[in-house]
Amino acid sequence: MFLLQHLWIILALPLAGAAINGLLGKNWSKSIVNSVAIGSVALSFLAAAETVREFLQLPADQIPYVGTYFSWISSGSFQVDFALQVDQLTVVMLMVVTFVGMLIHIYSTGYMAHEGGYYRFFSYLNLFMFFMLTLVLGANLIVMFVGWEGVGLCSYLLIGFWFLKKSAADAGKKAFITTRIGDFGFTVGILMVFYTLKSVDFQTIFKNLGILQPSEAVLTTICILLFTGAIGKSAQLPLYVWLPDAMEGPTPVSALIHAATMVTAGVYMVARLNPLFSRAPGAMLLVAIVGAVTAFYSATIGICQTDIKKVLAYSTVSQLGYMFLACGVGAYAAGIFHLMTHAFFKGLLFLAAGSVIHAMGGEQDMLKMGGLRKKIPVTYWTMLIATLAIAGIPGFAGFFSKDAILEAAKSASEGNPTIFVLWLLGIFGAAITSFYMFRLIFLTFFGKPRYDEHKVHVHESPASMTVPLGILAFLSIFGGWFAAPKLLGGMDHFTNFLQPVFTAYAPAATSTAMAGSASAEATGGGMELLHALLGWPVIVAVLGFALAWWLYIQSPETPKKIAKSLGGLYTLVFNKYYVDEIYGFLIVRPLLWISTNVLWHTIDEGIIDGTLHGVARAARESGGQLRGLQSGNARSYAAWVVIGAVGFTVLLFVLWTRVVQ
Repeated sequence: MFLLQHLWIILALPLAGAAINGLLGKNWSKSIVNSVAIGSVALSFLAAAETVREFLQLPADQIPYVGTYFSWISSGSFQVDFALQVDQLTVVMLMVVTFVGMLIHIYSTGYMAHEGGYYRFFSYLNLFMFFMLTLVLGANLIVMFVGWEGVGLCSYLLIGFWFLKKSAADAGKKAFITTRIGDFGFTVGILMVFYTLKSVDFQTIFKNLGILQPSEAVLTTICILLFTGAIGKSAQLPLYVWLPDAMEGPTPVSALIHAATMVTAGVYMVARLNPLFSRAPGAMLLVAIVGAVTAFYSATIGICQTDIKKVLAYSTVSQLGYMFLACGVGAYAAGIFHLMTHAFFKGLLFLAAGSVIHAMGGEQDMLKMGGLRKKIPVTYWTMLIATLAIAGIPGFAGFFSKDAILEAAKSASEGNPTIFVLWLLGIFGAAITSFYMFRLIFLTFFGKPRYDEHKVHVHESPASMTVPLGILAFLSIFGGWFAAPKLLGGMDHFTNFLQPVFTAYAPAATSTAMAGSASAEATGGGMELLHALLGWPVIVAVLGFALAWWLYIQSPETPKKIAKSLGGLYTLVFNKYYVDEIYGFLIVRPLLWISTNVLWHTIDEGIIDGTLHGVARAARESGGQLRGLQSGNARSYAAWVVIGAVGFTVLLFVLWTRVVQ
C-alpha cells in the first residue's frame, strides 16, 4: 500500500519534470527534454496504475481513502489540510488524465519537432499535468481550487504559446479572463459552503448535510454559484466563447486541455459534489437546461465551420453539454462515462486533425483539402473510427455513453415536459453532430484534391504521432464496452463501479432508486439490444451520415445552393450568431472606454499623475528660486553668512530676555 499512502508522488513526478525542463531544458537537446517530459508523465501513469491496484484491494469501509500530509491553513475554525483522496470517481479520472496525457506527450515530440521554445512547451505540459492531477486528487475544496486555477494558468500559457502571434496572445488572454468570470462565482460558492456546512473537506461537508440540514434555497444558491465556475471552465453558454479561439494554440494543446482533461473539470466538480446538487433540484434543472441548450446550440455552429480545428472545438462544447445534461437529470455515472469515452475519441480527433495539418504543411481550411484518404491512410482510418464513435454508431465507445445519457434524460422526462424538451434537444444535437462530423471526413479525405499538389507534398506523420493515434482508435472502439452487457440485460459495469460515489450521501429517495436500478440490471432488466440499436440516437446518427454523404459526395454542388437560398440564416450561423461581436459591443468596448477615458485619463493621469506631477513641479520651481541664491560670488556668500549670524544672535537675545522676565 506504499503508493496509496504516498499519493503526493503522482503529483510530484510531473511537477519535477516541469521544473527540470523549465530551468535547464534550454541548453539541452530535444531527446533529453523528451526523456524528462515523457518519463515524468509515464512514471506518474505507472504510479497511478499501482495506486488503483492497491485501492481495489481496500475493504468498502476504508473507501474513500484519504491521505493527510500536513496542516496547510489554520485560522480559527477555518482548518485546511493538504489532503488527497482516492475513490471510484478518482480512479476513473486518474487513469484518463495520466494515460491520455502520456499519449499526447509522445505525439507532441513529432508535432512540435520543428518549433521554437521546445523545452518551454513540454515544461508547460508537465505543469498542466501536475495541476490537473491536483484537481482530481484533492480531498477538499481548497486543494481542488489550487488545481482548478492552476489548469487555467496553464491553459493561458499553452494557448498563447506562440506569443509573438497576436491572435494566439489574444486567445490566451480571452480564455484566462472569461474563465475568471466563472471562477468568481466558484470562489463565492466555496465561501458559502464553509459558512453553511462549517468545512471545506468533502467527507465532512457530506456528513454535515444530514446534521446541519441547510435549507433547499441555501443549497440551490451554493450549487448555482459553484456551477458558474463549471460554466466558465467547461465552456458552456454563455461563457463558451473562449474555447473556439483557444484553437490558436498548438494542436496537442487542443487535444490535452480542450478535449480530454481541463474542460471536463466542471463536469468532474458537479459529479464530485453530487450530494449537494442532488438536494438542490432547482440547480439540477439549471445544469440540465444549460447542458442541453449548449449541446444543441454549439452543434448548429459546427455545421458551417470550415477550419478543421474549429469544427472540433464547437463539437467539444456540444459534447460537454451532454455531460452536464446527464448530471442535471441525476445520471452522474453516465456523465462521467461520456467524459471518459470523449477523452478517447475527441483526443483522437484533435490529434488526427493535427496529423492532417502536419501533412498539409499547416493548412487548416477543409475547403483547401480533399482526396487525402489514400495519401495519409493511418490518419484517415483512425479519424474515421473517432468520427463513428462521436456520432454514436453502434459498437463504438460513444454509442454506449451517449445512449446512456439520452436514455436517462428520456426516463427523467416522464411527467416532466421541461426534461422532455431537453431530451429532444439532445436528439437533434446528436443528428447534427453526426452530420457535421461526416461532413468533416468527406471534405478532408474524399473527392478531388483542392490544393496545389505541386506545392503541397502530403505525407503521413511519423510513428511518434501515428502510434498514439492507433492506441486512441482502439480505445474509441472498445472503451465503452463496460456497458455492453447491459444491452443483453446484464450489468453496466461502469455504472456499478461508480455507484458507491453517487449513493453514499445521496438523498434517501435517490439512493433507493439508484440501488433498485442496479438490481434490475443485474437480474436481466434494463435496455434490450434491439431497443438500443433501433433507438432514436442511432436513427438520427444514421440520418446525419446519410445527409452528409448526399451533400458532400453525391451532390457536392448542393451545399452552395442551400447556403445561397438560406441567405441571412446561413450568414447568421456561419458567423456564429455574432455572439463575439455582441459581447464586444455590449461588454468589451464599454469596459475599454471606461478604462481608457475614466480610469486612465481621468483618474490615473488626471488625479493620481496630476497630484504627483504637481508636487514634483512645486519642488522643481521652489528649487529654481533657491538656486538663484547660489551666485558663485564669495563676497555675496560672506554677506549672507554675516546676515545669518546677526539674525541668529538677535533670535537668541530675544529668547533669553523672555526667559529672564
